[in-house]
Amino acid sequence: MGNITNMAPIQLSATDDLIDICYDKVFKAVFTKESPESHGALSKLLSAVIGRDLVVLTITANEPAAQDYRDKNIRFDIACKAVGGECLDVEIFTDTHKFDAVRLEFYSTRLFASQDIRGPENSYKDLKETYQIAIFENGRLFDDTDFFHNFEYYDHKRNMSLGGRSSIITLELSKLKGVEERPVNEMSITERWGFYLKYVTDKEKRDKINEIIASEEGIAMASQVLVEITKNDIERARYTSELKYILDRQSELVEAKREGRQEGLQEGRQEGRLEILKLIEEGYSPEEIKERLKTQTH
Repeated sequence: MGNITNMAPIQLSATDDLIDICYDKVFKAVFTKESPESHGALSKLLSAVIGRDLVVLTITANEPAAQDYRDKNIRFDIACKAVGGECLDVEIFTDTHKFDAVRLEFYSTRLFASQDIRGPENSYKDLKETYQIAIFENGRLFDDTDFFHNFEYYDHKRNMSLGGRSSIITLELSKLKGVEERPVNEMSITERWGFYLKYVTDKEKRDKINEIIASEEGIAMASQVLVEITKNDIERARYTSELKYILDRQSELVEAKREGRQEGLQEGRQEGRLEILKLIEEGYSPEEIKERLKTQTH
């Protein structure tokens, strides 16, 4: 998790507008996209959170991995298995809720019990470590000032650990206030990730974000994917805006031709939309469709 060695450094300009990575669908898109950068970023993030290096081997979820953030229509976990067999589940939330602590315990138990050790060659010792990880953008789950918590089975009265293999890890980004003024080289790796997730869209903190990007390969990988997703979104938003113009223009033409007759108007609108959709399927650009519509007015 040291300096970047295998990829060209990426730096964000003071004017770059980025999609908020703390938005659940964007977070999932950045870390589950089918690309080396996305998989690498996920491995580095999880390594930072659990405190040791690991490499994600497989990613499973209750729907296919995202290629852009709008592919995510429902909340789901990023469920991973590492090369060493460790099972990890990570989610990001906008706010905290009073039931979140017990919810995490419930899913941590399910994650640990999901391992199958049936068979004559297996025993309980073959169970691997599991990590239930939750990142909260706003709110406070616990009444303290620490943004990072790692919960394991522990007897507090006797100061004794059970030595279990399941952990619940929480990151509360709202508690990063004390980290903001600290130099990057004095931040821990989890603090750097937390600061990045919380403030990557904040242009006033862009210089420090760029320092963090330059210092951590995984964060640089995440930034590269985030920039790609943002560009794609802007491009599609532009296309959608132009398509809206086309459909509005077509409706106006139909209304003029049908002289306000309601039945004919509805039929004409439908015909116009079908014609436009046909042109889109045939590969015409919005600009070309505009030109074709202009010729219909003459």
